[in-house]
Amino acid sequence: MANLEEALAAVDEHPEIRHIISVSGGKDSAALAVHVRNNYPQIPAEYVFCDTGVELEETYEYLERMEAILGIEIHRVNALDLIGVNQKPGRTPFDWFLQERYSGFLPSPRMRWCTRALKIHPFEKFVGNSQCFSYIGIRADEKRDGYVQHRKPPALSNRPNIEPVYPLRDDDLRLADVRALLENSGLGLPTYYEWRSRSGCYFCFYQQKGEWQRLRKTHPDLYQAAKKYERVEGDKRFTWVDGRTLSDLEDDPVDYDLPDPEAEDGCAICHL
Repeated sequence: MANLEEALAAVDEHPEIRHIISVSGGKDSAALAVHVRNNYPQIPAEYVFCDTGVELEETYEYLERMEAILGIEIHRVNALDLIGVNQKPGRTPFDWFLQERYSGFLPSPRMRWCTRALKIHPFEKFVGNSQCFSYIGIRADEKRDGYVQHRKPPALSNRPNIEPVYPLRDDDLRLADVRALLENSGLGLPTYYEWRSRSGCYFCFYQQKGEWQRLRKTHPDLYQAAKKYERVEGDKRFTWVDGRTLSDLEDDPVDYDLPDPEAEDGCAICHL
């Protein structure tokens, strides 16, 4: 792990080292891109988004908005490119790995194969053997599990040639600062925050019941698509929500609240 001062020094001292900002389509990585552009223009930043093929449309729209407003290019990479499989309409990286590598077994908090196959490996392929600083959008006030100060903060890769840097933390930027950066830049927040707590695939298994209910209202087509992945075989249930199917959730009379995005834990990698 390097600090921001070390990364800045390397711009002149080691120009061969790459400086890569991974964006998720969420507020913190977007604010990181704004912060670096505004305050450290000497950094030759590259921007990358690892596309699972099953992101929300709002996420793709926000990435395009980032490119237009910030005047940057965001490289889109995905796992099909990594393994040399041709992309075809209707075939997403998630679907290919689900069927061809994981025999239809859905990812879960206990087996997050999607994170490894669809986010980490494509990022590592994008970096290759280059030495690079990987800029990560973790704020100074992050208190969720995996983000607290006395623990090792999340990184996109453990490879020795990829060194994480945390500019928001190093510059003591907090949630209010992130919101101000996005507002003042003209980007604002991604619109999915109106009904969802964070970025990620539309069927992310970390979603809470209230988020599933709002997915059904906001994107009924995606809700139905998520249902098609579920399987019930006797006593075994392969579902997105632990212990129940999305059809079960439809029959639940309770209107669940949205979780607090600053309190709920999720996949640290997908939300970086």
